[in-house]
Amino acid sequence: MKATMAKKETRGTAVPVHVALLRGVNVGGKHALPMKTLAEMFRDAGCGAVRTYIQSGNVLFEAKPALALRIPGLIERAIAHRFGFEAPVVLRSAAQLRDVARGNPFLKAGADPKTLHVGFLRDRPAPPDIASLDPDRSPPDRFTLVGSEVYLHCPNGVARSKLTSQYFDSRLKTILTARNWNTVVTLLDLAQGADGLAPKSLDER
Repeated sequence: MKATMAKKETRGTAVPVHVALLRGVNVGGKHALPMKTLAEMFRDAGCGAVRTYIQSGNVLFEAKPALALRIPGLIERAIAHRFGFEAPVVLRSAAQLRDVARGNPFLKAGADPKTLHVGFLRDRPAPPDIASLDPDRSPPDRFTLVGSEVYLHCPNGVARSKLTSQYFDSRLKTILTARNWNTVVTLLDLAQGADGLAPKSLDER
């Protein structure tokens, strides 16, 4: 596996913190991927200060921008080679994640945080693809697309919602991986602490 990875880079004292969000990995089942092994893949790729959060594929790490851009492809190939399945990787910097938390329109409108999710897109979608989305696909669920994020409000839970990753993939012609609001906030707190960003209250986010 190391032969497919980039050589480790020498890190300075101000290396940015990033969060990798993997789609389709879990503890059991056909796509089981031990988080310890996943962390080793990131370290082999040259990342520093690697740590994972829960078992659904959330990895915080330090990497210079040039390396960070290559991480999704490196990790995806490493997983396919070792485990035989595809696990798309979506990347956000600590600063980007802070902007995501700050911009949730449903939270600002007073929605219960337990009903909120964020879908992280690999690429910013094109206007014609955005126009193809159906706002009434899954009432009472609602969504708002801002930049490369889809904010979701699902009062009855995402398990019953028709606003699935596959739906957004097909309409927006990219990859979406979703996290509940609690996970988003926790990842932000971990990333901000590691990156030296001043913590923000939810109101400020």
